[in-house]
Amino acid sequence: MAQKPIREYDAKTLLQQHWPRFGGPDPRPGAQLAQVTPDTTLDDLVRERPWLVECGLVIKPDVVAGRRGKQGLILLNATWDEARNWLVTQRGREVTIGDIKGKLTHFLIEPFVAVQQELYMAIKTERAADEMLFSTRGGVDVEEHWQEVRRLHIPLGPGRLERPDWQRWLADAAPSPLVDQLAGFADSLYRHFVALGFSYLEINPLAVTAAGLVPLDLKCRLDDAARFEAGELWGDLEFPAPFGREAAPAERFVTELDRRSGASLKLTVLNPEGLLWTMVAGGGASVVYTDTIADLGHAGQLANYGEYSGNPSADETYEYARTILDLMTRRPAPEGLAKQLLIGGGIANFTDVAETFGGIIKAIREAAPRLRAAPSCIWVRRGGPNYQQGLRQMRVLGEDLGIPIAVFGPETHMTRIVGMALDAVTAKGGRR
Repeated sequence: MAQKPIREYDAKTLLQQHWPRFGGPDPRPGAQLAQVTPDTTLDDLVRERPWLVECGLVIKPDVVAGRRGKQGLILLNATWDEARNWLVTQRGREVTIGDIKGKLTHFLIEPFVAVQQELYMAIKTERAADEMLFSTRGGVDVEEHWQEVRRLHIPLGPGRLERPDWQRWLADAAPSPLVDQLAGFADSLYRHFVALGFSYLEINPLAVTAAGLVPLDLKCRLDDAARFEAGELWGDLEFPAPFGREAAPAERFVTELDRRSGASLKLTVLNPEGLLWTMVAGGGASVVYTDTIADLGHAGQLANYGEYSGNPSADETYEYARTILDLMTRRPAPEGLAKQLLIGGGIANFTDVAETFGGIIKAIREAAPRLRAAPSCIWVRRGGPNYQQGLRQMRVLGEDLGIPIAVFGPETHMTRIVGMALDAVTAKGGRR
């Protein structure tokens, strides 16, 4: 499933909230955090968090991008007045991080801590195991000393490492006085990683301070599929758009629709002028369809990425389909070409195909004049509960509306309709 990055403020908040549950009482990540969003009033913020005027502060943009320190975007050991003045100049400013240009919209504020040593610790999920990484060369230059990073493969399954296992692994890598403390921290951190559904968690640097270990910079991704197991622990968590990319109104609408639903509804607009549009059931299937389009050389014509799954209601599917059809028909296809809509998916286990198709059919009926004007062709491949009824309704729909709708069941390979749609495009001189 999709691995989704989260803001550093949210990542640290998750560790803070659940550290006593999955780890010991000490060490515990910093207890004081403040977030500045486009809607934050700074006077209200300082009233709610009086510690902001009582200590030195670190303030940095909370964007889904790295190398903020190397870009000079971190203010260290500042007073509240200095931090406030810096925020006034930085909020909404357009900057370039790496080769990506975007606006600074969110910021994280924490107390400044005196650092004795900078370490590096990370956990990532691989296909057959998790992997823990550790180095005593943490900080901005860790990549220059990447050959010194130690790795530990952790097999997946019911058994897990105990504190003595961590101690043995760290014994040759960490300074002796820190081994026991680091082993306890690594043990608790990995418990968090598993319980909260992380797919990637990087602390750089992990600071050694007089008060203990403090994660200074945190970069995380969550496994979207873990929402069903860990969603209650996440709370009302926002998955931000990548730095430099602002969510379109249609994307925000689907995000809110997804938030209110027990099903999964996702949409990312890639190329509003693209000829190839997808409405795919299932997160895995959406990846397969996208990869197939790219493998066949038409990634540049792929207009969107997304999925609907988890047995959404007919009303939810209608709203989702209506949104995609609206985007698809805003611009006509180049002369002599047609927009191609792929309504695909695997063989459903519990999604009622006829019910979800009911919502899609309603949206297509409403959009029929615009679909004909675009013009548009629709390709359908689906299997699962009541799929025969759903496919029959789709076939009748095309005949009623005068819109080309090609319908296929599970006897046809899942992505075969991709090749058919591309053949229809290229036969008419479509561009790659």
